[in-house]
Amino acid sequence: MYKIDDLDLKILEELSNDASISVPRLSRKININASVVYSRIKRLVKRGIIRKFTILMNDEALGFNVKALTGINMDSKLRDNVLSELFNIPGVTEVSEVTGRFDILVTMNSHSLDEMHQLISERVGRIEGVQKTETFIEMRKTTREIPIPPKE
Repeated sequence: MYKIDDLDLKILEELSNDASISVPRLSRKININASVVYSRIKRLVKRGIIRKFTILMNDEALGFNVKALTGINMDSKLRDNVLSELFNIPGVTEVSEVTGRFDILVTMNSHSLDEMHQLISERVGRIEGVQKTETFIEMRKTTREIPIPPKE
């Protein structure tokens, strides 16, 4: 296991706030030489601490005004079919196998409630192996940044 020190934690915290920050700007912000910051980031990637750099899209700006979580109960013998078919549905962004009253939770985006209804009833509901669905429409979302805990 890779040991994380305070410098690594500072770098991770800054990158989690803004992954697009340049190495020179990041180095100035945390007051560490750019070559050291670059090598630390490279090492964090190589060791799998940083898995990827990505973007957070504004779904509403792209016209996706409806977000839903759909719980699915399925025939376990058809699990592979259900999972592969879900990703063939436009708007499906995440599929999680879970414990509890559902077998799968699916996150989907659509442009309208009518489109969401169509996706769920005509696409998800018709997948061989899907036995039951229950959908939760997101009314409002509040998020907070989770700080990286300090090293003990």
